[in-house]
Amino acid sequence: MVKTAFLYAGQGAQVVGMGKDLAEAYPEARALFDRANAALGYDLAQICFEGPEAELTKTENAQPGIFLVSWVAQELLQSQVSNLKSDATAGLSLGEFTALTAAGVMSFEDGLNVVRQRGRFMQEACEATEGGMAAIIGLDEAATREVCMEAEVELANLNCPGQLVISGTGAGIEKACELAKERGAKRALPLPVAGAYHSRLMESACPKLEAALREVELNLPAVPVISNVTAQPHATAGEILQRLVEQVTSSVRWEASIRYLIDDGFTRFIELGPGNALTGFMRRIDRGLEIHNVADVPSLEKTVAALNE
Repeated sequence: MVKTAFLYAGQGAQVVGMGKDLAEAYPEARALFDRANAALGYDLAQICFEGPEAELTKTENAQPGIFLVSWVAQELLQSQVSNLKSDATAGLSLGEFTALTAAGVMSFEDGLNVVRQRGRFMQEACEATEGGMAAIIGLDEAATREVCMEAEVELANLNCPGQLVISGTGAGIEKACELAKERGAKRALPLPVAGAYHSRLMESACPKLEAALREVELNLPAVPVISNVTAQPHATAGEILQRLVEQVTSSVRWEASIRYLIDDGFTRFIELGPGNALTGFMRRIDRGLEIHNVADVPSLEKTVAALNE
């Protein structure tokens, strides 16, 4: 029996037009976009479909937009592949909320609203601090941690072998990029983001997110959901709340999360949502795994065909 994990996209995957062809091709997808608009009280679908890019890129729109397109991709895939279910879920940063919602921890509406609020709280933290992020390519974790200590920045994402992301003040990121290149990094690239995600500069968002989560009914997950913070399955509802708050300022341990699933016997992984960044990470973690992604009509049709063979 093949063990299947659903993986959900994180912030940065947003692109103007995401979900539009799915909504045009499938009435059930259009209905989900309408349901989201009703839950939020504004036209998120229009922002996803038409932009403008500056509006979609705002954290408070990008996060619920990616959540929504990921959900639509999941629902369409499961409607077209009989008996397809996830035996575990995981999501990159924002995607962890989608993964938890998919596992029944929150309702669709609650998940969408919490993600919208999380985006707003993080946007406020970005505006209150002068922060940034950079991708460090081709330098190992130990050397990158040394660079972070010297530059007084933090390791934000451990995505896959050879691809780490750092986060901190603008001056700290600039210094860290110079140090990383001196230590042998192939590239050290500042990222086009609004602030220093997954660092202490996001601390002001934590109590606000905790308060928002306390307004939501959290259930035990129906399948294991891997925590970004611990790279282990979530346990109690109280622990889920605590980990989601910690996640805002903690490193995203993505490679370790995937390796946990591989060690547990998972061989099929399906990325759901805009882009295919997680598919790229998967190939660098273990090329021998079965990996699919659903982001639009062509990728949906390709994945459906593969899974129905």
